[in-house]
Amino acid sequence: MKRLPKSVYKVVIKAPIEKVWQELTKKGGLCAHFFNAKLDTPGLAVDAPVRMRSKDGKYTSVVGEVLEWDPPYVYSHSFKFTNLDDPYCKVTYRLKEVDGGTEFTLINENVPAGTKTADYMDQGGTFITETLKEVIETGRPSFKHRFILKMIGLTAFMTPAICKSENWPFDKKGDYDEQNL
Repeated sequence: MKRLPKSVYKVVIKAPIEKVWQELTKKGGLCAHFFNAKLDTPGLAVDAPVRMRSKDGKYTSVVGEVLEWDPPYVYSHSFKFTNLDDPYCKVTYRLKEVDGGTEFTLINENVPAGTKTADYMDQGGTFITETLKEVIETGRPSFKHRFILKMIGLTAFMTPAICKSENWPFDKKGDYDEQNL
């Protein structure tokens, strides 16, 4: 399958690197920057499974495994939408201290070309970087992003059965090839 070139989304957040890292890797609470999903994992470390689950934990939207873990600078994981039959790709978050705050970089790699995953990843990269900045700097997403999050919540009842969390336990290994990520 043909893969898209690497896409990079970058923003400077007016906050210390530790605060950005804490919000990026927050477990147990909703993450506005991740479309109001909760990061669920038995522990963030290389090879650990990661799941992005709904507020009530009933649905899982994204699955993957940690590929690189270097707090507070790099967090990378494989990535697959549970509602799509597309192959895994790779997402990397890089943080760097700069004058005035933290440079946050989101990198999507090996995204399968011509797929819904490619479309979602393109839209998601901008949403994630903008919303993370807004939440850290102001305490909440912008009106535009709050509206999007509200619409996501209102359409949650349409989530396909394949996304039920019982179908995506932590012991289910991904069918991705690390050589291609």
